[in-house]
Amino acid sequence: EALARVGYVAVAKVALHRRERLALLRPRHGMLILQTLLWQDELRDPGDLASCAPVTDRELKLAEVLIRELTGIDVGEVHDEYAHALEQLVDAQITGGELVEPAQPAPALDLMAALEESVRAAKRAHGRPSVRHRP
Repeated sequence: EALARVGYVAVAKVALHRRERLALLRPRHGMLILQTLLWQDELRDPGDLASCAPVTDRELKLAEVLIRELTGIDVGEVHDEYAHALEQLVDAQITGGELVEPAQPAPALDLMAALEESVRAAKRAHGRPSVRHRP
Protein backbone atom coordinates (compact mmCIF):
# COMPACT_ATOMS: atom_id res chain seq x y z
CA GLU A 1 0.00 0.00 0.00
CA ALA A 2 2.86 2.37 0.85
CA LEU A 3 4.50 1.83 -2.56
CA ALA A 4 1.21 2.59 -4.29
CA ARG A 5 0.67 5.74 -2.24
CA VAL A 6 4.07 7.20 -3.07
CA GLY A 7 3.99 5.96 -6.69
CA TYR A 8 7.21 3.98 -6.37
CA VAL A 9 8.35 0.49 -7.31
CA ALA A 10 10.97 -1.51 -5.41
CA VAL A 11 14.07 -3.32 -6.62
CA ALA A 12 14.78 -6.58 -4.83
CA LYS A 13 16.97 -9.69 -4.98
CA VAL A 14 15.17 -13.04 -4.90
CA ALA A 15 16.39 -16.64 -5.03
CA LEU A 16 14.75 -18.68 -7.81
CA HIS A 17 15.92 -22.07 -9.00
CA ARG A 18 19.04 -21.91 -6.81
CA ARG A 19 20.03 -18.64 -8.38
CA GLU A 20 19.84 -15.07 -7.21
CA ARG A 21 17.78 -12.86 -9.51
CA LEU A 22 17.21 -9.13 -9.69
CA ALA A 23 13.51 -8.27 -9.49
CA LEU A 24 11.06 -5.41 -9.56
CA LEU A 25 8.19 -5.23 -7.08
CA ARG A 26 5.23 -3.12 -8.05
CA PRO A 27 1.88 -2.62 -6.43
CA ARG A 28 -1.19 -3.56 -8.45
CA HIS A 29 -4.77 -4.00 -7.26
CA GLY A 30 -3.73 -4.38 -3.63
CA MET A 31 -1.03 -6.96 -4.40
CA LEU A 32 2.68 -6.91 -5.07
CA ILE A 33 3.70 -8.07 -8.54
CA LEU A 34 7.20 -9.53 -8.88
CA GLN A 35 8.91 -9.23 -12.26
CA THR A 36 12.38 -10.68 -12.68
CA LEU A 37 14.99 -8.58 -14.45
CA LEU A 38 18.32 -9.29 -16.08
CA TRP A 39 21.61 -8.51 -14.41
CA GLN A 40 23.85 -5.99 -16.17
CA ASP A 41 26.26 -8.71 -17.32
CA GLU A 42 23.35 -10.63 -18.89
CA LEU A 43 22.59 -7.75 -21.23
CA ARG A 44 24.38 -7.85 -24.55
CA ASP A 45 25.39 -4.93 -26.66
CA PRO A 46 22.91 -4.94 -29.55
CA GLY A 47 25.58 -3.73 -31.95
CA ASP A 48 24.24 -2.30 -35.16
CA LEU A 49 20.76 -3.80 -35.30
CA ALA A 50 19.30 -0.82 -37.09
CA SER A 51 17.13 -1.79 -40.02
CA CYS A 52 18.95 -1.65 -43.31
CA ALA A 53 15.62 -0.97 -45.07
CA PRO A 54 13.99 2.39 -44.42
CA VAL A 55 10.48 2.37 -42.95
CA THR A 56 8.04 4.34 -45.07
CA ASP A 57 5.47 6.76 -43.70
CA ARG A 58 2.75 4.49 -45.14
CA GLU A 59 4.09 1.50 -43.18
CA LEU A 60 4.18 3.52 -39.97
CA LYS A 61 0.61 4.77 -40.48
CA LEU A 62 -0.67 1.23 -41.11
CA ALA A 63 1.15 -0.03 -38.01
CA GLU A 64 -0.38 2.77 -35.92
CA VAL A 65 -3.87 1.91 -37.18
CA LEU A 66 -3.31 -1.76 -36.37
CA ILE A 67 -2.07 -0.94 -32.87
CA ARG A 68 -5.14 1.22 -32.19
CA GLU A 69 -7.51 -1.44 -33.59
CA LEU A 70 -6.00 -4.29 -31.59
CA THR A 71 -6.24 -2.70 -28.15
CA GLY A 72 -8.32 -4.64 -25.66
CA ILE A 73 -7.33 -8.16 -26.71
CA ASP A 74 -8.64 -10.90 -24.39
CA VAL A 75 -5.47 -12.54 -23.09
CA GLY A 76 -7.51 -15.65 -22.31
CA GLU A 77 -7.78 -16.25 -26.06
CA VAL A 78 -4.00 -16.36 -26.51
CA HIS A 79 -2.44 -19.79 -26.02
CA ASP A 80 1.09 -21.13 -25.69
CA GLU A 81 1.25 -23.31 -28.80
CA TYR A 82 4.78 -24.49 -28.04
CA ALA A 83 3.77 -25.81 -24.60
CA HIS A 84 0.71 -27.51 -26.13
CA ALA A 85 2.83 -29.22 -28.81
CA LEU A 86 5.35 -30.30 -26.16
CA GLU A 87 2.57 -31.79 -24.01
CA GLN A 88 1.32 -33.74 -27.02
CA LEU A 89 4.83 -35.03 -27.70
CA VAL A 90 5.31 -36.13 -24.09
CA ASP A 91 1.86 -37.79 -24.02
CA ALA A 92 2.61 -39.63 -27.26
CA GLN A 93 5.91 -40.93 -25.91
CA ILE A 94 4.37 -42.00 -22.59
CA THR A 95 1.46 -43.84 -24.22
CA GLY A 96 3.57 -45.23 -27.06
CA GLY A 97 1.51 -43.28 -29.55
CA GLU A 98 2.67 -42.18 -32.95
CA LEU A 99 4.86 -39.11 -33.09
CA VAL A 100 3.60 -36.63 -35.64
CA GLU A 101 6.06 -34.63 -37.70
CA PRO A 102 5.63 -30.88 -37.28
CA ALA A 103 3.90 -29.11 -40.14
CA GLN A 104 6.14 -27.38 -42.64
CA PRO A 105 6.08 -23.62 -42.28
CA ALA A 106 4.02 -21.68 -44.77
CA PRO A 107 5.90 -19.74 -47.44
CA ALA A 108 6.84 -16.15 -46.62
CA LEU A 109 4.10 -13.55 -46.99
CA ASP A 110 4.08 -10.05 -48.34
CA LEU A 111 4.28 -8.24 -44.99
CA MET A 112 2.61 -5.05 -46.20
CA ALA A 113 -0.32 -7.01 -47.65
CA ALA A 114 -0.61 -9.00 -44.42
CA LEU A 115 -0.53 -5.81 -42.35
CA GLU A 116 -3.21 -4.18 -44.50
CA GLU A 117 -5.40 -7.30 -44.22
CA SER A 118 -4.93 -7.31 -40.44
CA VAL A 119 -6.08 -3.70 -40.27
CA ARG A 120 -9.15 -4.48 -42.42
CA ALA A 121 -10.00 -7.54 -40.29
CA ALA A 122 -9.62 -5.57 -37.06
CA LYS A 123 -11.88 -2.82 -38.40
CA ARG A 124 -14.50 -5.38 -39.48
CA ALA A 125 -14.37 -6.96 -36.03
CA HIS A 126 -15.01 -3.55 -34.45
CA GLY A 127 -17.76 -2.70 -36.95
CA ARG A 128 -15.83 0.10 -38.61
CA PRO A 129 -15.75 0.61 -42.36
CA SER A 130 -12.52 -0.44 -44.05
CA VAL A 131 -10.54 2.18 -45.94
CA ARG A 132 -8.24 1.00 -48.72
CA HIS A 133 -4.81 2.61 -48.54
CA ARG A 134 -3.28 3.39 -51.89
CA PRO A 135 0.45 3.39 -52.58
